[in-house]
Amino acid sequence: MTYELTILVLNAFLCLAFPWAYNYAYAKQPGVGGKRLMGNRDSLPERTGMAARGVRAHQNHLENLVPFAIIVLTAHAIGLSNGITIACATTFLVARIVHGGFYLAGITRLPGINGARSIAYFVKLFSMLVFASQLFLA
Repeated sequence: MTYELTILVLNAFLCLAFPWAYNYAYAKQPGVGGKRLMGNRDSLPERTGMAARGVRAHQNHLENLVPFAIIVLTAHAIGLSNGITIACATTFLVARIVHGGFYLAGITRLPGINGARSIAYFVKLFSMLVFASQLFLA
């Protein structure tokens, strides 16, 4: 398995981890509790705080995982793996972890840096576009 495919699998694991984080936060939310989450969830209160942000972070990760997977699988199919694709795949994963962590924690800025989560998002986007450009240069 190529390095890029390994990174894709790690991104899939990250995607699977999001529900654990936001459902844990949701279970701690007043009026919810773990036992109610095991049922049909018909009359549960709306998610707030970390539970709501976690759902949005998960949705965002899913929306970005699909194009990344297409790029990685296409590269694998044509036998493309080089220093640039490896660096881009690594950057993608790190940026997704940072973005997801910031989203869950509600961090939008760091000292002296406005839009910290958005910066992580655009780093991820740039790495994916550079990776995709390698498909056309192969």
